Amino acid sequence: MKPYKYACYEFSFLSMESNKRLTLSVTRKTPELLCPAESTPHEFKILSDIDGQIFIRKYIKTINFYKKNPFMEGKDPVKIIREAISKALVFYYPLAGRLLENTGRKLVVECTGQGVVFVEADTDATLQHFGDALYPPFPNSDELTLDAPDNRGIIVDIPLMFIQVTRLKCGGFIFSNNFNHTMCDGVGLSKFLFAVGELARGATFPSIRPVWDRHLLTSSILHHEYGAGTGRIPAPTEQMVERSFFFTSAEISALRRSLPPHLQRCSKFEIVAGCVWRCQTIALSPKPYEEMKFIGVMDNRKNIKPPLLVGYYGNVLKLLVAVTTAGELSNNPLYYAVELVRSTKHEAETACELSNSADLMVISDPLSLSVGNTYIVSNLTHLGLERMDVGWGTAVYGGVPKGSYWPTGISQVSWYLGFKDGIVVPVCLPLESMKVFEKHLQATITATPISSSL
Repeated sequence: MKPYKYACYEFSFLSMESNKRLTLSVTRKTPELLCPAESTPHEFKILSDIDGQIFIRKYIKTINFYKKNPFMEGKDPVKIIREAISKALVFYYPLAGRLLENTGRKLVVECTGQGVVFVEADTDATLQHFGDALYPPFPNSDELTLDAPDNRGIIVDIPLMFIQVTRLKCGGFIFSNNFNHTMCDGVGLSKFLFAVGELARGATFPSIRPVWDRHLLTSSILHHEYGAGTGRIPAPTEQMVERSFFFTSAEISALRRSLPPHLQRCSKFEIVAGCVWRCQTIALSPKPYEEMKFIGVMDNRKNIKPPLLVGYYGNVLKLLVAVTTAGELSNNPLYYAVELVRSTKHEAETACELSNSADLMVISDPLSLSVGNTYIVSNLTHLGLERMDVGWGTAVYGGVPKGSYWPTGISQVSWYLGFKDGIVVPVCLPLESMKVFEKHLQATITATPISSSL
């Protein structure tokens, strides 16, 4: 597959200046293993059935950008973060361990205290080089983040986190973390990072104590609703492009006005997801009879009964699965796609009130999530990674370095990001399909005039 080209597009037709072709020089020091600051228990902890799902056994990269803080003049963010992570690992000591796989592919973390990988780095770039509006894909992200040697995270002696702190020439810095998804989801990771920030600012212990309790999310049944589709769009071999599309609040309101009365109370996410799913299907031009699948990955903490303790940092995910045909999705108005997404979300929430949440996540055929014609979306709009404050204030951006990608056999995986009062949607498509996508997306949004009063 050829390298991505980087660009952005904003449907309010205002210029979002971006230096996506920026080249920068990054100098890394030798990686080190950063261990807990104090001795921790050597024990074995079983992960939940949700943590152990095949599609979660991977490493996910996050990245935070921080601007210069005059009050921190003369202080080194690398030193402060290194010490704070070491302290945080005393409380989150399983993150300093290593994964094992028991009988039946059950994952267990051995709390060895071996530590996480930490790399100190410097670059000749400033924060301004990344543009006024920070959103993925970020240039040179491979130099600003670390790769894990194994993307399934089930081999002994593979650290569970790979952290890099890169000083910027302007006095700001970049914090990146490539973490093993089996140990925590985005919300769980944000709890760890928030604790790192508190300890960096002088706290003795985190205000929210971490909770393991993975036994509470153990499944009693196998879930079958994610069966494989009938169609398959092969992963493209031609040049791919990734672009970010900014849906302002005004534009989302315009889309809302085009919906029938019973859909007027849809969330911003439901409207944007339905719109992008429909336009992407048109752009990819599958056969009308081919099955199209939308999977929304959502945080499910609010639906757990009884509620999990606030310090729980494991995976608590909910999959919203909507299925239709390419013909129905492409030929029907926007409300058809939005209603599919909304009704699926409602059904999932209702089901969670009647069953063990893990029962709704543990599927009998994990490969069914890797079939073609599938659009997988993870909603990060309220994740809060940017809340990590190690003394320089909260991050000006906290999220993923690349917001969209096309794994083998899947149409697309995308992370939706909050930006100002709207949503940034990264899209990855073949070049010619991207042109068609832009055309239909623009037509859909401009079909309803945006009120000047918004």
